[in-house]
Amino acid sequence: MIENVLHLRITENKDWATVLFVVSFAVIAITKSISENRFGDFLRLIYSDKYTKIYKDSSHLMSSFTVSLFLVQVVSFTFFVQLLLSYAGYASKTDWMLFIQLFTLLIFFILAKFLIEKIIATAFGIEEFVEQFNLKKVTYRTYIGLIILPVDIIFFYFDTITANFPLYITCLLVAVNVLTYLIAIKNYQNLILSKLFYFILYLCTLEIAPYYFLYYWFTKRNT
Repeated sequence: MIENVLHLRITENKDWATVLFVVSFAVIAITKSISENRFGDFLRLIYSDKYTKIYKDSSHLMSSFTVSLFLVQVVSFTFFVQLLLSYAGYASKTDWMLFIQLFTLLIFFILAKFLIEKIIATAFGIEEFVEQFNLKKVTYRTYIGLIILPVDIIFFYFDTITANFPLYITCLLVAVNVLTYLIAIKNYQNLILSKLFYFILYLCTLEIAPYYFLYYWFTKRNT
């Protein structure tokens, strides 16, 4: 007598991610149609500094163009963080509750850091540098976020990607951040030298310590 053993087939729900990916690309398309010339300059950011020269005023930090692409950036980086945790064996990439938690954490972290930076910059008298620095950070990180979005899609829907590839992307993000710092320091070297102590304090307090504590929290939380 042949005994048939039935195994429960577990299917992962990926519909929520598909909706987010579609919405993200829709936001990009709408932003492009509304500000076509600006979006074109933004796409050439990798080899041209025309965008940063034209839109260097700090008021552009709160423009609809920046805010809409910033939200896409946060979605992209949230997916990327969740995928890294998944590849490390700490989480499931299809866990939508984890995505909401990570998204909320990133939004809170970025906004809290921005407000604290404004307060400290005013106290130290380096408002001009911090405003320009934040604008450059948002610009370059948004650019990287848009590049990573298709990578997120590949990582999310395909399980045959080499485990080292996310590490390469992470190294690229770190390199871009370092490059942003170097460009900002070069452009404002006179201001920085005149307030070197405050700049070093600002750098250690708001540009190094927060990321260290985030790393510490993630590693301790998942051990």
